[in-house]
Amino acid sequence: MQEYVEIGEELIFIAMAFASVVALAVFAERLIYYRKSLGKKNEDYLSEVRTSLQEEPEIHWKTDAGEDSIYTRFLQFALKQLKMGRKGLDESLDGQILSEKLELEKRLPILNTLGNNAPFIGLLGTVLGVIKAFYGLGTLGSSGAEVVMRSISTALLATAAGLAVAIPVVMANNYFSRKSKVILQNLEILKKELLSYQMNKTKV
Repeated sequence: MQEYVEIGEELIFIAMAFASVVALAVFAERLIYYRKSLGKKNEDYLSEVRTSLQEEPEIHWKTDAGEDSIYTRFLQFALKQLKMGRKGLDESLDGQILSEKLELEKRLPILNTLGNNAPFIGLLGTVLGVIKAFYGLGTLGSSGAEVVMRSISTALLATAAGLAVAIPVVMANNYFSRKSKVILQNLEILKKELLSYQMNKTKV
């Protein structure tokens, strides 16, 4: 029995190490993706576009935010729809926003899953460590105090490892969720102003 418990403990720590590597990879990939649509450069770009929509009879915006920016892609799509004079611009823009939302939330469920389950995996390691400690105590008696204390120490280390993985992962997931909400709200604002621009242009 003790052999199986020891194997279980090793698997727990291997799982924690694997989870931390996966979480770090997802965080780095998402951070690179989000940074293309965040920052002062994008804020200035949005301000310029909104001013153009509100004040100028024709839209003249540049892609200063970068080709990979969500705002650039969205506005290029909208401009194409306006030039083609297609009806149902509202639905088209909603579809584009939904498409961008899917890209923004891509891989975030991985962080959410790791953040929610890492503490339980660590807790399982703690349970296994306690089982090992009591098993050693029952087998060795008072002479096995060193083995018991070592087992309890390992058990607590498993809990600490689970929390060490879960806490930064949850923080990263919350960070990206907030940024995603801001970006999508900006897209909604642009959509409303584009629709208003289309209506004014139609009246003229």
